[in-house]
Amino acid sequence: MSKVRIYTLAKDLGVENARMLEILDGLGVAYKSVSSTIEEDTVELIKQILEEEGAAPAESPATQSAAPQAAAPTTPAPAPAAAQAVAEPQTATSTAQVSAEPAAREIPHRAPVVTIMGHVDHGKTSLLDYIRKTRVAAKEAGGITQHVGAFEAKTSKGRIVFIDTPGHEAFTTIRARGANVADIAIIVIAADDSLMPQTREAIAHAQAAKVPMIVAINKVDLPQADPERVKTDLTQLNLVPEEYGGDLIVVPVSAKTGEGVEDLLEYISLTAELEDLRADPKGEFAGVVIEGKVDKQAGVLATVMVQEGTLRVGDFLVVGESYGKIKAMTDSAGARIKEAGPSTPVQILGFSAVPASGEKVQSAKNEHAAREVIATRADVRRDEENARDRRRNPRTLEDIMGPVGEVRTVNLILRADTQGSVEAIQGILARKESEDVKINVMLAGIGAPTEGDVLLASTAEATILCFSVTAPGSVTKIADNKGIEIKAYRIIYELIDEVDRLIKGNVEPVFEEKYLGRAEVRMVIRHPKSGNIAGSYITDGMFKRNARAKVTRGKQVVYEGTVVGLKRFKDDVREVQTGYECGINLDWNDVMEGDIIEASEMVEVEQA
Repeated sequence: MSKVRIYTLAKDLGVENARMLEILDGLGVAYKSVSSTIEEDTVELIKQILEEEGAAPAESPATQSAAPQAAAPTTPAPAPAAAQAVAEPQTATSTAQVSAEPAAREIPHRAPVVTIMGHVDHGKTSLLDYIRKTRVAAKEAGGITQHVGAFEAKTSKGRIVFIDTPGHEAFTTIRARGANVADIAIIVIAADDSLMPQTREAIAHAQAAKVPMIVAINKVDLPQADPERVKTDLTQLNLVPEEYGGDLIVVPVSAKTGEGVEDLLEYISLTAELEDLRADPKGEFAGVVIEGKVDKQAGVLATVMVQEGTLRVGDFLVVGESYGKIKAMTDSAGARIKEAGPSTPVQILGFSAVPASGEKVQSAKNEHAAREVIATRADVRRDEENARDRRRNPRTLEDIMGPVGEVRTVNLILRADTQGSVEAIQGILARKESEDVKINVMLAGIGAPTEGDVLLASTAEATILCFSVTAPGSVTKIADNKGIEIKAYRIIYELIDEVDRLIKGNVEPVFEEKYLGRAEVRMVIRHPKSGNIAGSYITDGMFKRNARAKVTRGKQVVYEGTVVGLKRFKDDVREVQTGYECGINLDWNDVMEGDIIEASEMVEVEQA
């Protein structure tokens, strides 16, 4: 029995994908996405439902129009006053509803922004070139899009914007600066080569960015192509293709012949539809720099992706700690334009300095406002640098624990000298997981860590662990600047101990109260600065500064707080033992002779 994809059936029947999914839900048909397949029997049921739905609206207008014509009198009778009174509010209400609809109009959809990543020589650039040549508007000038950094493809579903930076490191550099540029990541894998080191890195970067992935198996036209092997290898990374019951979209393509490219574009549009990408062209402008360069003739040129609002020639833009006024804009086809809306890549002339990729762009009303923004950012940067210099130590337990009650995740990037070492360490790490802590090895590879690893670690807040390999000086320097820990070990047990320490830092600690000692207040000393100090005698145990304190008067607890200070004669001390007299400062002025003070502290209970 033949099967058909849901989105294909929706297209053939002329209904929206959302409506098609509603019908399937009503029929109780299981599916994963609009790209799932359904049986021919189900298709016939859907057609019958749509025919029945279409028949009712088609008949009722005709019936309704025929009846008034037959029953209408030659001279219209005046309507009763009551009927007019009822009709007028209804008309007013309907008019109000109609007028309110434009005001409550939803934010319009925008074109998806797509980046293509994968291993070298797997055909990323060839695929981009094929899409560019076949799908870009005919007005494109030869070679223009090669240096714009992004281009638009026209499809039957609308526009798709491709970022022409296929390197995953460039993609992560943008992500590391907090700019969510790409909506969808296409992972290109050669059908004759399957998964390679850079493929795994690209997948890890896309997962860290939390963007939808589509796998394009390229070079299916080659005689040695084996797409099924690629799909099987993907399952080893917990990426299960739809054909195997998962939710990963996998599309066989050929950048040489064009086979499957149309399907790939269709899947991109479907994914974008499910993501419900929207942006307000009338809102406040926001954008991000894709790339910047210096042209010998024009000067500084920057490619900017408009994310929100509309960009116009003459606007003042602020990027980092510099600003500029837009003198000219060109689109991805090389044509001069005066304004650009959301999901539009434009090349801008007017910056005084070359902006870095991933820098966020915002508009300013005038030059004075732009200068104020720059001054504020400079102050913030200096404060952050000073704070970072003072800190220079690992994050606190509170920083890394996250919200209480959630499963903690330890993100790791693993580098080792051999594949055997990598597999052995991964096997040990898998046994370290518990109900409270999950170990997520984002990337495991052979050889020294790279700059790309540091970028991924900074984006995903991961720790880089090295076994029998050492990071180059340049990579270590970048890691220090970004506050990323690179830890190298020669003995595997030391590496495992470090993982245990990381896990312990991510497990919510359990504390219990431990009794320290008891003191009797024999006199109250009034101090002009410290307030009333309890002159006491330690009858049992010991007292510590900063310990918890409970004051009992008779059988009633009158105070619970902290021992803020301890004194022996005139000297401040950390602790006082049994049999000694001392002054106890509770930061509480109502202490009285005869009160009993008990001290305790909270200690962490070691968990099994």
